[in-house]
Amino acid sequence: MSKLDQILVLDPPCDLKFKGPFTDVVTTNLKLRNPSERKVCFKVKTTAPRRYCVRPNSGVIDPGATVIISVMLQPFDYDPNEKSKHKFMVQTIFAPSHVSDMDSLWKDAKPDDLMDSKLRCVFELPSENDKVNDVEVTTKAAPLMNFAKGDSSAATVPVTASGDDPEMKKMLEKCKRLQSEMSKMADENRQLKDDGIRMRKMPRSDHMTSNSTSVLGREASTASLPSLLVVIAAIFIGFFLGKFIL
Repeated sequence: MSKLDQILVLDPPCDLKFKGPFTDVVTTNLKLRNPSERKVCFKVKTTAPRRYCVRPNSGVIDPGATVIISVMLQPFDYDPNEKSKHKFMVQTIFAPSHVSDMDSLWKDAKPDDLMDSKLRCVFELPSENDKVNDVEVTTKAAPLMNFAKGDSSAATVPVTASGDDPEMKKMLEKCKRLQSEMSKMADENRQLKDDGIRMRKMPRSDHMTSNSTSVLGREASTASLPSLLVVIAAIFIGFFLGKFIL
């Protein structure tokens, strides 16, 4: 009896591509679609289990359903001269009417009932064009990030872009709106500062007026003190003179 063909539809069908740099975890997705009218059990295997993390690595796919498998490549020192020999295999079997123990199902499965598909791993480094595009995207996004952080110096940073790029036109319009809003806020801030200065000056002038009035009163009372002493002295002199004359 010939081996059964794979019932699931794999996307991608042959190669799992991982794009570097490989200094961090790199994830690629594998889609499994069940076009049949029966449930299908699947299991994902690899020749390098320590280098990959697969979620989920097994399960059951209902008729007409699709499952997305995340294949995560762990960080490593990439050598472009070394070809990858890592491979994956998707093994499947039609599920019985009642599935209770998946381990026993795979253990007791007959070789003729198993279906499998093999995929090879391909490692790719980002091209120079991809690096340039990443730099351009970062450069275009920097002015908006500076505005969002409230960087006042960003308001004077010129932004140049091609006139045919609609996204850059939108970004320039947003920058202009943000610049106008920041100038309005600066004007309001200056107005509030001026109002605060005037408010502080008004009580101070009243205080100075009251102080000057009290000083003048003290000076007037001080100036009238000698004349009062003269009057009192004259009264006493007149009193004593009157006694001696009488």
